[in-house]
Amino acid sequence: MCNHLNIHPVNCFIPPYISEKLMQSKDNKTVQQAVSNLQETSKLRSQRDFLSGLKGEHLAFINLASKSKKATLNMEVYTLKHGTDTNTATLVWKNGKATGKPDKDANNVISAGSATWDFYYSIFGRNSVDNLGYLLRHYVHYSKKYDNAMWDGSEMVYGDGDGKIFGSFTSDADVIGHELTHGVTQYESKLQYHNQSGALNESLSDVFGIMVKQRMLNQDVKTANWLIGENVLLGDKYALRSMKAPGTAFVNHPDLGTDPQPATMDKFVKLPDTQNGDWGGVHYNSGITNFAFYVAAFNIGGYAWEKTGQIWYKAVTAGNLKSTANFSDLKAQTIKQAEKLYGVGSKEAKAVQQGWTEAKV
Repeated sequence: MCNHLNIHPVNCFIPPYISEKLMQSKDNKTVQQAVSNLQETSKLRSQRDFLSGLKGEHLAFINLASKSKKATLNMEVYTLKHGTDTNTATLVWKNGKATGKPDKDANNVISAGSATWDFYYSIFGRNSVDNLGYLLRHYVHYSKKYDNAMWDGSEMVYGDGDGKIFGSFTSDADVIGHELTHGVTQYESKLQYHNQSGALNESLSDVFGIMVKQRMLNQDVKTANWLIGENVLLGDKYALRSMKAPGTAFVNHPDLGTDPQPATMDKFVKLPDTQNGDWGGVHYNSGITNFAFYVAAFNIGGYAWEKTGQIWYKAVTAGNLKSTANFSDLKAQTIKQAEKLYGVGSKEAKAVQQGWTEAKV
């Protein structure tokens, strides 16, 4: 819920089209909760504003004293006990050792946060979000019934959800992987959060977030359901996004209606590059490049991170993807990396091309 009150939506998990639905609800309690969520998110905005204005060489100094010189998990988990001031939070876990009594939400974050670090290190040789051992701080139980999770540019916060529409935002590993990947993007391609580059920014977080979950569950591309936030959005029939079939994650939801994400470029959602326009529809159109990745991964087979993930990671970290990149730019880079890694005319290169073809990019 990050498109009102001058809030930049770059690091919030809940997309604006969902917050807009909740603001239009006929149920006063739902509207009240939505307004409360927006108010809390506006407080988190100032930290993001400061960090987004820093240059890459200055970002390297953030959290410098807490960086781990060795490539090892460097992570802390705190509970805010429904407060909002991180300075008053209680440390419950640090680098493998409990310092308090981690509850279910803290344990969810310990599990998925650790798995995200291990995913990036074991698969790509990356040491935390900045590749320099950045200390990952996670704060659970942010505010009261807060319906969101976000990376604010330096740390993670998670709401408990309202218990009616949303459950805890720690309940899906892909949510945690998604938000931490915003940190990776912050230090790597720095994709601008507008129009197609903004949609790529969101899509990359889904791509790597879903691979974190699939790796934790030992799911290959054909057994995985490719749903994002399936436990966060309450109800067995609902998830927040589907990479396999964008536009079907939730259908006729009593509060949210039907998932508006397109799967193909001919359905591209054209919106103004404003806050109310979701900065050109970044949360809508990310479905197109999500679908391209899904098709490529499915056709390559096996585990998504083994080959398809390698292709996407190289495409966004090789230094050739500009901050203003569009869908065609990522298409060109992924095909280039597939050919470089597996050969021109290889099964992998053909699968990547097919993914973009089916997404009509």
